[in-house]
Amino acid sequence: MSILVLGGAGYIGSHTVDQLIERGYDVAVVDNLVTGHKAAINANARFYKGDVRDKEFMRNVFQQEDVSGVIHFAAFSIVPESMQSPLKYFDNNTYGMTALLEVMNEFGVKRIVFSSTAATYGEPKAIPIKESDPQVPTNPYGESKLMMETMMKWADKAYGIKFVALRYFNVVGAKPDGSIGEDHHPETHLLPIVLQVAAGKRDQLSIFGDDYDTPDGTNVRDYVHVLDLADAHILAFEYLKDGHDSNAFNLGSSTGFSNMEIVEAARKVTGKAIPVTMAPRRAGDPSTLIAASDKARETLGWAPKYDNMEAIIETAWNWHLNHPNGYADR
Repeated sequence: MSILVLGGAGYIGSHTVDQLIERGYDVAVVDNLVTGHKAAINANARFYKGDVRDKEFMRNVFQQEDVSGVIHFAAFSIVPESMQSPLKYFDNNTYGMTALLEVMNEFGVKRIVFSSTAATYGEPKAIPIKESDPQVPTNPYGESKLMMETMMKWADKAYGIKFVALRYFNVVGAKPDGSIGEDHHPETHLLPIVLQVAAGKRDQLSIFGDDYDTPDGTNVRDYVHVLDLADAHILAFEYLKDGHDSNAFNLGSSTGFSNMEIVEAARKVTGKAIPVTMAPRRAGDPSTLIAASDKARETLGWAPKYDNMEAIIETAWNWHLNHPNGYADR
């Protein structure tokens, strides 16, 4: 039986596919390659190019694969873009979940691990954020993911499709050997942009807002290494496979780093100056997001291996040095 990974050519998906195969799982990947890269997919995984919203295509995949469960990464995830094009996010993300759950139900597939987000919490009332805290998104991206969680809840009640929603924060790093990493076009995530400046591919870094209620005025986020995140998705699948009920977990290091602290750590790792300019705040950006991930540690047995920011950045820098043009170099 196979695990079907949707969005398995993307940054987090490709690392999860790689880790699943290293652990002996049989893996099939669905990706439309709008943002993913075929070169990122482990050669031992079977690949189907197509869109999760296309139910006929998905039915064909489920007919060819004996699917034991789904790990779902396929979504748009850029907060500023979601503010400008909300319907794009509800179509791709939310309708995509509708189509997927319908096909899963048709084929009797009863397990799904969902890549959710801390953006479902919005501007938190308390830090660190717990799973029981109110989910009040401040942007359409977070709203689309919250709707996806809600749909899974009702699909569980109606059809017995058990789910785990993993709400995580900023994902960073790369496989330490530099074979796979983060490659978005255009790049919108902080650390890859910082490293592009360090590598001379950008002149400077713009930080959006230095007047937040944080120690240095810049956004504070909780960062988790992509391999630790892959581990959590596999543990969540095994949790469902063992017959446990649906659940939601925060994933994070429980330590917050400001944008400027990330820049300083990157300067140490790379030895580069990394020029910075300040820009206005972006709409929909909360000030501080830090996860309480005790529940995942206790219930799933999740134990992140990367807890040092400089060590995390070093893995990402290794990817950039080996692939200055991303997957175009492969």
